[in-house]
Amino acid sequence: MQKIFDQLIDSFIENKIGIAADFLSENLAHQLTQNLLLHFNNHEMKAAGTGNEQVAVQNKNFRSDKIFWLDKKNKNPFEDDFFKLMDAFILYLNTTCYTSITSYEFHYTMYEKGDFYKKHLDQFKNNDSRKFSFIIYLNQNWIAADGGELLIHHQHSEQHISPQNGKSVFFKSNELPHEVLITNKSRMSITGWLKSD
Repeated sequence: MQKIFDQLIDSFIENKIGIAADFLSENLAHQLTQNLLLHFNNHEMKAAGTGNEQVAVQNKNFRSDKIFWLDKKNKNPFEDDFFKLMDAFILYLNTTCYTSITSYEFHYTMYEKGDFYKKHLDQFKNNDSRKFSFIIYLNQNWIAADGGELLIHHQHSEQHISPQNGKSVFFKSNELPHEVLITNKSRMSITGWLKSD
């Protein structure tokens, strides 16, 4: 995994956004996708809002995806494998880049056909504990016509990132405004934040 970790970190240093194509193995991506679909089909995923517990707002004109929070207490073996992978990445990140990350939070995300998330930053106004945003995509055979790209707004340019299966994206939560463009079919991911509490 060190090669993939280095790929994420090196591309982040070069362009303020780290990208690695195969952060998840094909099997783990498949199992996590099945978990997400199970929660979705059981109507356990809830409409996402903006803000945190102190200031939470739901506005479907701004954001229309559904989420389900991952929790180690669930003792799901595949989610546990995902947590072990994130623990290893954070240890490597802290050791090589001195980032002082102490915790993380992740949720499953489902965008149904027609869903989107308008331009935003990932850090709360009343809490700056989120240091890095981290997204892992769970979409087999994604093509350009499916839409749903992550659009990153750099200072003088824009970057489009397709949500292909197993790909990970990594950037500072308070620096890069971004949005999810309208998707033309179901678009799935695990989305979260590396935090310094």
